[in-house]
Amino acid sequence: MSTRFPPAQLSDVPDDIREAILQVQEKSGFVPNVFLLLARRPAEFRAFFAYHDALMEREESHLTKGDREMIVVSISGINRCTYCVVAHGALLRIFEKKPLVADQVAVNHHTADITPRQHAVLDFAHKVNTHSHDVGDADFAALREHGLDDEDAWDIAAITAFFGLSNRVASVTRTMPNPEFYLMGRVPREKK
Repeated sequence: MSTRFPPAQLSDVPDDIREAILQVQEKSGFVPNVFLLLARRPAEFRAFFAYHDALMEREESHLTKGDREMIVVSISGINRCTYCVVAHGALLRIFEKKPLVADQVAVNHHTADITPRQHAVLDFAHKVNTHSHDVGDADFAALREHGLDDEDAWDIAAITAFFGLSNRVASVTRTMPNPEFYLMGRVPREKK
């Protein structure tokens, strides 16, 4: 895990947090390191994952799961967050069914093999990430050209801001991605 802070022990966390972590382990086959790191502070764990789920699982949006993960990976690349690039890169590869896309958007979304709509989403996210005070009508208009409305712009901004927080916590704590993330979505999954 390689972190500056000792991760929580599953046996020591409140029951609701243990249950949430065990559900993730059941689904993925391992416990992502960020869960045990954040479980050190139960109130923050609950708030973090409640907001994460509100943003990343919101159904009333034109953003796909792939779009959302693409924002996370691209912003995390700019913010130099290894954990988020690798972990969310795995999800991006799976959702988009493209084994190379995460590496491409993490390095330079302008040269990535993505749609013009996704380019517009990432252009907006990057501006929010580095120059949110300069976001204006032209930026919203660029999204509208691709069928995205003001609520979608809010989603892009909120995901960008939330993962800006996540990037900084993961970087400062030196939380590294689990080895399992590196191959997810790159090689076919073993059949059981």
